[in-house]
Amino acid sequence: MNLLQTLACSTCRVSFESTGDSIGYSIFFLLIVILAVLAAIGFFMVRLARRENANLDPELRDDYVSP
Repeated sequence: MNLLQTLACSTCRVSFESTGDSIGYSIFFLLIVILAVLAAIGFFMVRLARRENANLDPELRDDYVSP
């Protein structure tokens, strides 16, 4: 049993015997695409937060005071 078969759901795991590794590679490819999109969104959000803190005028900042 290879790594792709352990990541697949039960429906796709059964189809490994009949179609070979093509379905497994497509699942692996889609997993990589989803992770890349999530990483890009995370990178963009961190970049926005850092740029906002760098360019914000100190007079406009609210001091956080914990209750």
